[in-house]
Amino acid sequence: MDEDAAPRPLRLANLDLNLLLSLRALLAERNVTRAAAALGLSQPAVSAALARLRRHFGDELLVRVGNRYELTPLAAGLVDRVQGAVAGVERVFSAAPDFDATDSTREFTLLVSDYATSVLGPPLAAAFARSAPNARLRLCPHRPEDVTGAAERLRGVDGLLLPHGFVDDLPFIDLYEDHWVVLVATANERVGAEITLDDLATLPWVTVYHRPTAFTPAAQQLRAHGIEPRAQVVVESFLPIPDLVAGTDRVALVQARLAARLRPGGGVRALPCPFTVTPLVEAMWWHPTYDTDAAHRWLRGLITEVSAVLPTISATDGGSQEE
Repeated sequence: MDEDAAPRPLRLANLDLNLLLSLRALLAERNVTRAAAALGLSQPAVSAALARLRRHFGDELLVRVGNRYELTPLAAGLVDRVQGAVAGVERVFSAAPDFDATDSTREFTLLVSDYATSVLGPPLAAAFARSAPNARLRLCPHRPEDVTGAAERLRGVDGLLLPHGFVDDLPFIDLYEDHWVVLVATANERVGAEITLDDLATLPWVTVYHRPTAFTPAAQQLRAHGIEPRAQVVVESFLPIPDLVAGTDRVALVQARLAARLRPGGGVRALPCPFTVTPLVEAMWWHPTYDTDAAHRWLRGLITEVSAVLPTISATDGGSQEE
């Protein structure tokens, strides 16, 4: 066989798309009985589906290890693909020229950071429940690979909430503005009423992501001043940062809207940045195939409306909100 020959095209007409639902349940449950219960099918029916899937992929997919089943490497690699494929199929067959939110049972999925969930999640969830009481809003944490591969990842979800500076060449709407503040412990005697660039250069840091392809815009701008943060602790989200700063001499950059939500007596304080930082503009990004989708347009409009009434944030202090 010629190894360079193009693979034969997959004939979708020969596939039963119900197998896609069975595959998703099997990958999620890792158990035929539980997958059958999740699908509302009999165990023999799901066992037969698993057999067909094994023949199709030429792989066991589920293998017994002791008294449980585990995914094969191929199956583990299919988890995200299958979820995206099911979401894409659902969107194809739920498309309609009009959208009535009051009657819809559709699930909308957004990829978000814990910061965006904290700031926008509560008012968005409330507005969503009022407008579409029978629909579902799913807020999923985004990963660095979701950002670097946004053009493909957004085929299977409704949107990605992310500041400018990471994604290009995709449709977007700006939602709200924020700015960055420096978080320090209230007991940190090395920092007075203000923090200096020298402080940022010498003190240890709590940083988010800290990878070439995953960073905060403010940290990038700090590097333009010749300062490389000395990362002592690295986390993958923003919400743990205050607890990792409290009681230490560490510092961190966080969004002012998040700093404004810090509990009194939490052992940290927010100070203005000692350098000029471009404001953070949070945006919603989506795949262009959803530009004219009526349900998607409704969701974009709802998110825009909720964002427009968020309290403004003062850029002159460490995170107080103005009504």
